[in-house]
Amino acid sequence: MKKLTERLPVLAAAFAFATATSVAQAETLRLLTWGSYAPDKVIEMFEAKYPDIDVEVTFSNNEEMVAKLRATGGAGFDLAQPSHDRVHGAQLEYDIYKPMDLSKINTAAMDPSLLDGVKANTTIDGAVYSVPHQWGTSGLMADKTKAPDFKSWADLCDPKYKGKTSMRLKRTILLGTAFAMGEDPFAAYNDLDKYQQILDQVAEKLIACKDNIKAYWQGGDDLMSLMLSGEAIASETWDSTAFRLYSENPNIVFVPPETGALAWIDTFTLPRKGKADDAAYKWINFVMQPEIVTLISGNSGAVGAVKGGVDLMPDDKRAAVQAAFTEADIANLKFFANIPPGVEDMEGKTLERIKAATSN
Repeated sequence: MKKLTERLPVLAAAFAFATATSVAQAETLRLLTWGSYAPDKVIEMFEAKYPDIDVEVTFSNNEEMVAKLRATGGAGFDLAQPSHDRVHGAQLEYDIYKPMDLSKINTAAMDPSLLDGVKANTTIDGAVYSVPHQWGTSGLMADKTKAPDFKSWADLCDPKYKGKTSMRLKRTILLGTAFAMGEDPFAAYNDLDKYQQILDQVAEKLIACKDNIKAYWQGGDDLMSLMLSGEAIASETWDSTAFRLYSENPNIVFVPPETGALAWIDTFTLPRKGKADDAAYKWINFVMQPEIVTLISGNSGAVGAVKGGVDLMPDDKRAAVQAAFTEADIANLKFFANIPPGVEDMEGKTLERIKAATSN
């Protein structure tokens, strides 16, 4: 038998090889999500529970998610979080997602109405492509001490607020303005010629509105700065941003537009060429636990798509929701409709036209 001292180098090499092999076998979960849905603390807690999984996060938005996955045919990411209306049409047009195995998801924790709604929106040929994560609305917010009567998308362009309002040049403002003009853009999805006519009218309205706009916001932090500084007194917004502001200044409140706030549900969806499905399912089940729902809602301001989601929000966010919505407002919600193939290109061209005309 060889002496122990003779064997030590061999044992050390074997240990190093085993360690390197273990590290090499660690799985990476590549998450394509919104900026507030994967806080560092949540990632740390997940990786502590699953030390064989590393979480790699790319923050994005709906348009960029679809564009990234379209460019790669659904490769590069293992779990994406598009809104519920960005799955069906994108899948039919670009084939960038794959069906989910619901048996691997704790759907019993999810709000039944939100789960059923997302399943209805994202079922293709009998296969379900998404489940819900968080939900909220897009609408308006105002400093009620300075704009007490602010209640309509059209008020963003009211001359009495000249130079004091804000909006984001994305599809939400197109839809909201269309509703304010007495149109139903979602119904017009069935007639794209009609929808183009609506978009042309909306573009003219928003171009004429440019002198009212203090700044076009890009993200929630931009908008919060505008409102807290008083540079803007009213804006188009995600309700979650308004809820965050409410905790700092209770005079700034979310305002459901009189035509109805636009409701969205952000989902969990598997990219077609993702390589870590099991890790993705573990993440879904982990972040839908009550403790984690509270952490993420505190960070995002949105409501977890679980049973009792509002009750799981931190106290300040829950108070903001209760201050913003009446039962009538909830009944008047306009859920984003599935986007048919071709509509995003139409909207994109309209937005480019508005940007070109308002940048001068």
